[in-house]
Amino acid sequence: MDQVKLNREVMHIKDHGSRQLSQETVKKLIHQSQEAKKQAYCPYSKFRVGAALLTPENRVFTGCNVENACYNLGVCAERNAISKAVSEGSRDFKAIAIASDLDDQFISPCGGCRQFMREFGPNWDVYLSKPDGSYMKMTVDELLPGSFGPEDLSMKKVFDIPNEY
Repeated sequence: MDQVKLNREVMHIKDHGSRQLSQETVKKLIHQSQEAKKQAYCPYSKFRVGAALLTPENRVFTGCNVENACYNLGVCAERNAISKAVSEGSRDFKAIAIASDLDDQFISPCGGCRQFMREFGPNWDVYLSKPDGSYMKMTVDELLPGSFGPEDLSMKKVFDIPNEY
């Protein structure tokens, strides 16, 4: 498996086969999330996070957290990577690796990022890592059980609900 740099943000990982990733691919994806973490802009929290997102075409999009002085306008690494991928035409994902500086526990995405990931399906892999490269693998569905997704918007609804004021 080789890694080829295409530009500053998009890379390819050569991994043949199904959606199941090889151990080598997982290690490289985690490494890319650790590298992305180095670009984090977090002067307020001092909490660096990086993400590396893998598409079925084996393209990798990286992202880091970017904070803002008014706090709520910051962007998480996961949403940053997904937004980059979407802006380049990708809508289907195999996996995402997430890295931070937490040494005693695996990084876990916030609720907003879990919902953002869920927008693109419940059945892709999320690798929660530590700086030493160890990780825990979950699916989006395991991170956000009983979730609400785009398909729920097409379900039958009751439209004539009276106001009870």
